[in-house]
Amino acid sequence: MGAQIKNRYDFVMIFDVKDGNPNGDPDAGNMPRIDAETGMGVVTDVCLKRKIRNYIQIVKKNEKPFDVFIKEKAVLNTMIDESHEDEIVKSKSKDSEKTEEARKWMCKNYYDIRTFGAVLSTGKNAGQVRGPVQITFARSIEPIVALEHTITRVAKTTDVRAETGGSEMGRKFTVPYGVYRAHGFISANLASQTGFDEDDLKLFWEAVINMFEHDHSAARGEMNLRKLIVFKHETALGNAPAHKMFDRVSIVRKDSGDNSPARSFEVFNVVIDKKEIPENVEIIEMV
Repeated sequence: MGAQIKNRYDFVMIFDVKDGNPNGDPDAGNMPRIDAETGMGVVTDVCLKRKIRNYIQIVKKNEKPFDVFIKEKAVLNTMIDESHEDEIVKSKSKDSEKTEEARKWMCKNYYDIRTFGAVLSTGKNAGQVRGPVQITFARSIEPIVALEHTITRVAKTTDVRAETGGSEMGRKFTVPYGVYRAHGFISANLASQTGFDEDDLKLFWEAVINMFEHDHSAARGEMNLRKLIVFKHETALGNAPAHKMFDRVSIVRKDSGDNSPARSFEVFNVVIDKKEIPENVEIIEMV
């Protein structure tokens, strides 16, 4: 394993979507998620973490210690129970000691547990893990418009439907264009508790940069990470409040007098007010 993390990090992710649905809402017929009061688009942290997990699975092929706990068709309790088969866990006499050793085993073997945390008490108890990496919901910079498209299908799923002839109708929702922004936090203190180290951190940045590159689909259209701005603090506890770092990053129109709907990232500028950043906080523009 790599060296222990000694710095706190805050980061800003800026990405866009063109002619796609970045995050459908199952409670609204899979329409793009939207803030009803402001019209701003929303992408959940769960959606973003899913894309990061998917990249880790592709690169590390579900091999320990980079296996992924939350994945398709996974039976979580079976994986939790596996931790209690470890010889160190078996050697403990007290339930509390078994739980703690099982928690350590799960953190050691599953990348997303030591990164994002997890509840591991649904099977044989392995406790709970609070992950060092936390990501907020992403919100669009400007209000979005959710377009509904009628689509047709000439192929039929059953013989009965085939006998009716004609095409079957369906619906598809897209956002013509939107720029979204999410914030993230990495705690050196929590990293020391889960074993999230410098090698894991390097892999995390790689996953964030590439999370849309291997997630293309007809439903999502074009999604691209446009900026990844990282604030690296000199100490583990940090040298400035996170919100002061985030407030220094703004996304503005290049031509403030143009009120036409944006259809590309080219109409925006990402501005970092570096004068207000403390000297003991390093700004790293990864993208």
